[in-house]
Amino acid sequence: MQIESGRTAFVTGGGAGIGLAVARVLVDAGMNVAVADLSRAHLDEARASFEAAASRVRLIELDVTDRDAWAAAVDEAEAAFGPIHLLYNNAGVNVIRDVNDASAEDFEWVMGVNYGGTVNGVLTVLLRMKAHGEVAHIVNTSSIAGIAAGPGAGVYAASKFAIRGFSDALRCDLVPHGIAVSLVCPGTVATRLYESEDHRQARFQGAVDEQTQAVRLQGAELFRQVLPQGMDPMIAAARIRAGIERDAFYIFTHPEVKPDVEESCAELMAAFTDDPVDPDQAQLEEGRRQARRDALSGKAAG
Repeated sequence: MQIESGRTAFVTGGGAGIGLAVARVLVDAGMNVAVADLSRAHLDEARASFEAAASRVRLIELDVTDRDAWAAAVDEAEAAFGPIHLLYNNAGVNVIRDVNDASAEDFEWVMGVNYGGTVNGVLTVLLRMKAHGEVAHIVNTSSIAGIAAGPGAGVYAASKFAIRGFSDALRCDLVPHGIAVSLVCPGTVATRLYESEDHRQARFQGAVDEQTQAVRLQGAELFRQVLPQGMDPMIAAARIRAGIERDAFYIFTHPEVKPDVEESCAELMAAFTDDPVDPDQAQLEEGRRQARRDALSGKAAG
């Protein structure tokens, strides 16, 4: 999809980090942009970035885990700017801790925001995109952690792998409707993701004793030290825009993570053994593969 003046985008997690940078890039290109974020403070800080184009920006407070709130937010955006052409599901949170130190609430929170928020966005906006029939594109943020998970990333990586699988299937489903899907897989970016715990909703807190609090603070402090060394969000945003405009499915903002992909693919291929191939089973699996090829090429099933 070409980023053009007059079209409308809805960006979650837009008050800071990659979301804010993408919103700025889109506004600079002439788009109308609904900037949604859970944090009113982030939105208030972001306001200054759009002073020169205030009439084309709507700042909306949104908890992406709340589907009713999604509907209200999209209603507000459409009332201001008309149909949404670009949905960018970027809102995300993180915890850094070993799985054995993670709580059920940690998983519910991170999955609820990262994966659940993405699903809620698609469920809310997709029907409207189909109804308006104009050009449309959905972008979901995964991560290099959605390709290769590392130590302490079990909670976060689970959500990012889920987004990757969801997006891969979604693009197959949307080819007949002419709606493109992109999956952004960034490496380390200089964002404020280390502030995630500051925005954990009450229902995801769980029992917080001294040990739990210490573990949470330790993870946040590690992120606070590492993230500022990452890529400038504006560089990432420019690369994301380029990926959207070439209708790429995978958008890798960091060429530096190519070895992660190579090593993961090599490990997958190396896991196959020399067990004999059953012709009937092979035919069955080829049918499944062909169904995917047909979907991605736009060929009707049957």
